[in-house]
Amino acid sequence: MKCPKCDGSMVQGFIPDRAHTGSFLMRWHEGRPKQGFWNEMKCRWSRTLPIAAFRCEECGYLELYADPSFKPHQSSWNLTP
Repeated sequence: MKCPKCDGSMVQGFIPDRAHTGSFLMRWHEGRPKQGFWNEMKCRWSRTLPIAAFRCEECGYLELYADPSFKPHQSSWNLTP
């Protein structure tokens, strides 16, 4: 993928959303945000799409895309003994 600004190479990555319980993949939700309890936002998670970020290696330009194919891969780590 080429950068639309400088024609450099774009590299796929993601923008982690940090919370007290860990890091999550940012997600896109249609419509305007609605306030929930304790200033959190109400949303239907089944209607959200994961967001991937592409960064130009030359100029640093970022493009964001929301698509179901960007969902996180399951970890292959086996944490059970």
